[in-house]
Amino acid sequence: MFRNAIVRPPDGRFAEGLTTVRLGAPILERALEQHARYCEALERCGLSLTRLDPDPRFPDGTFVEDDAVLTPGCAIVTRPGAESRQGEVAGIREALARFYRSIRSIEAPGTVDGGDICDAEGHFFIGISERTNEPGARQLAGFLEKEGCTSSFVDIRKTRGILHLKSGIAYLGDRRLVLIDALAGREEFRGYDVLRVEAPEEYAANCVRINDRVFLAAGFPALEKSLIRLGCKIVPLEMSEFRKMDGGLSCLSLRF
Repeated sequence: MFRNAIVRPPDGRFAEGLTTVRLGAPILERALEQHARYCEALERCGLSLTRLDPDPRFPDGTFVEDDAVLTPGCAIVTRPGAESRQGEVAGIREALARFYRSIRSIEAPGTVDGGDICDAEGHFFIGISERTNEPGARQLAGFLEKEGCTSSFVDIRKTRGILHLKSGIAYLGDRRLVLIDALAGREEFRGYDVLRVEAPEEYAANCVRINDRVFLAAGFPALEKSLIRLGCKIVPLEMSEFRKMDGGLSCLSLRF
C-alpha cells in the first residue's frame, strides 16, 4: 500500500526539456491542469502528497521518478543519465530525508534513471538503456541486495521506440506484467502472466497500480478493456502534454 508521494508540477521552461518524440511543444497551461488532475487522483487513492515547487533550473524536473529508487527501508538517490538533470537529485534527497533514515547514492561513473526500474514486489527489473548504464545498474543491484531485494538486468538499448524500461512495462501485482510486444517474449519475464500491448497503444503500457486502482493514460480503449476484464479499477488520466516530452504516468511521482 502506498501512503505517500512526492510530486513537482512542470515549470515555465517545461517545453525546453529533453524529448525524443516529435509531437509538438507542450502547452504549459494544459500540462499544469493535467498534473493537478494526476495529484487529485493520488489523493483519492489515499496518498499524502509532498508538493515540491517548480524549479526553473530543470525543465525536466516534473519527472521526479527518475531521481530516486525507493524500498521500504532505504531510498536510493540516482544519478540521471542526462547531465542536464543531475542537479535535480539534491532537492529530491532533501524531500526524502523527511521519510527515510537511510539514503544511498549512485556514484560516477554510474548513471541510473528511475524510469528504468520496475519493482515487482521486491524483485527489481533494472533496464540498461541510454540513460542507465551498467556501472549504475550494478551499484543499484548491490544496494537492493542489502535491503533483501532481488534484481535482474534487462538490456533495452536495441529495443526501438522506448526511452526507459518502464516505457514498455508495468507491474500490476499477482505476478502480472503489462508489456509491449517488443518485450513480451523476453526470457527475463518468464514465469509472469503477461498482458501484451500492441503497437497502436504502446504508450499506455506505462500504467501504474496505485493501491486498488490502476492509473491509465486516457484514450487507449483496447488496453483499458483488457485491464477491466482482469478486474482492475481504472483511473483514466489525460497525459497529452507529458507524452510530448517522453513522460508517462509513472514519471510524475515517487510513491512509497
